[in-house]
Amino acid sequence: MLHAILVEDEQKSRLGLLKLLESYCPNVKVVGMAASVDEALVLLREHTDVKLVFLDIEMPGKSGFELLEAFERPPFQVIFTTAYDQYALKAIRMCALDYLLKPIHIKELIASVGKAEKHFQHEVYAESYQQLLFNLKNPNSPNPRIALPTHDGLVFLTVDQIARCEADGNYTKIVYSEHKEILASRKLKEFENMLASYNFFRVHHSHLINLSYLSAYKKGDGGIAVMVDGSEIPISRRKKDEFLDRLNKI
Repeated sequence: MLHAILVEDEQKSRLGLLKLLESYCPNVKVVGMAASVDEALVLLREHTDVKLVFLDIEMPGKSGFELLEAFERPPFQVIFTTAYDQYALKAIRMCALDYLLKPIHIKELIASVGKAEKHFQHEVYAESYQQLLFNLKNPNSPNPRIALPTHDGLVFLTVDQIARCEADGNYTKIVYSEHKEILASRKLKEFENMLASYNFFRVHHSHLINLSYLSAYKKGDGGIAVMVDGSEIPISRRKKDEFLDRLNKI
């Protein structure tokens, strides 16, 4: 049983989430609800057995992220809840932390709770929260760290260490420094969304490359991107013109 608190300034949203949890997540016991960060801190001091916090991002006074700043290593797992798809969500995704977009869908809620049950004991997630706060305070960092979720935890790399990403079903193979590989439990599209602003380009439905690791271009129907490690990545015909235009701007 996971003891949880809900931190949400809108009463309707709090009660709606409570009802969903009671109906579809019997393994979660809500021990308190808070309308602000300050109220949440009081609850967490009273309920030291809380293992899961549903945390709204946008709240009057203090944002949900300021709750995390009160802990050097949060002793609980966080599921962020928000109605806004903005920069903060990109930072959350980059740190492999979980979130729910409002209105909350039942299947996504059940999946998030399941992940929390599986991972809340992993101390490595405490590092994710610290990295999240750093990324939020340094939004223009040219080389942020990104958390890569694997079958047994997280691996942290800086963006410039990643040479390319290759789709593998619902997973993505990450190739980084000196031919090393990681199989991350996220789809390639998610990495494309996170990395597009860091000189990455989707050359093919199965391939996302870091243009900084591009060594040569071979002409062809779509062409081939030759990477510095010698690997050859096919470029789809529909991406060819956009790819060449991108190269002209480097």
